[in-house]
Amino acid sequence: MDTPAASEKKAAFEANKLSKRLHRLVGQAIGDFNMIEPGDKVMVCLSGGKDSYSLLDILLNLRKRAPVHFDIVAVNLDQKQPGFPEHVLPEYLTKLGVPFHIENQDTYSIVKRLVPEGKTMCSLCSRLRRGILYRVASELGASKIALGHHRDDMLQTFFLNMFFGAKLKGMPPKLVSDDGRHVVIRPLAYVPEQDLEAWSEHRQFPIIPCTLCGSQENLQRKQIRNMLRDWEKKYPGRVENMFSALQTVVPSHLMDRNLYPFAGLQPTGVADPAGDKAFDEDEDDCATPSGAQPQPIRLHGLG
Repeated sequence: MDTPAASEKKAAFEANKLSKRLHRLVGQAIGDFNMIEPGDKVMVCLSGGKDSYSLLDILLNLRKRAPVHFDIVAVNLDQKQPGFPEHVLPEYLTKLGVPFHIENQDTYSIVKRLVPEGKTMCSLCSRLRRGILYRVASELGASKIALGHHRDDMLQTFFLNMFFGAKLKGMPPKLVSDDGRHVVIRPLAYVPEQDLEAWSEHRQFPIIPCTLCGSQENLQRKQIRNMLRDWEKKYPGRVENMFSALQTVVPSHLMDRNLYPFAGLQPTGVADPAGDKAFDEDEDDCATPSGAQPQPIRLHGLG
């Protein structure tokens, strides 16, 4: 049986491993997509949830040893939700010594007034919040807007668009905002949600729950999240494979005529070993064992 000292040593070891993994993954995403450049002023959007707290925490640590100089300003949008503890974030950020701005806008009343009872509020809330944050970024002179979306968010968005929007569209790690004036980055793009949950618990962030959308139990995103977690539980590694697939796109084996010139295809006379393979059956991880029947994929809980 472990002694208290041994348990504490083990916990410290695991926390150190987690810290190294998180900082490596965030640093890798920043480098892969050139998210932060010399002289950038990065506006970190802080909601009070585990993801945005972790994002700010990791970026502050990475900045200490980064080869380039960049500034960080934390921004919170106080949407005037009933019971919102407006003192928590200012106290936390003041203690950290991080420059910050609290933007007060009563979007809660707007959403409650415009969205019928029983309908999901996230879409309208997100549009209102996005427009306000873009304006604040301009006012603060921020060159990059950093959001706390992680790997699981990106996969969920992909499946949401495929199942409910009939398109192959995900959540990119870096994009130009729809007003054309800002660059939005997602440095947590490679980070699994479970690592952020563990880091948040380790760091004991003062979490503020979102009561506006947290009570909506039948959101399509929650259905997708449950589906992915169920898949990962039954087939470990499947989520990682799906995320890797988002980075390994083969346009010639899809059906988008705007992405690939199917209409003009002609024989080249040059052999292509992978040219007409729709499925890489020779891969050990993909092949069905000899004599076994392929198992159907069931989408549980999707209405």
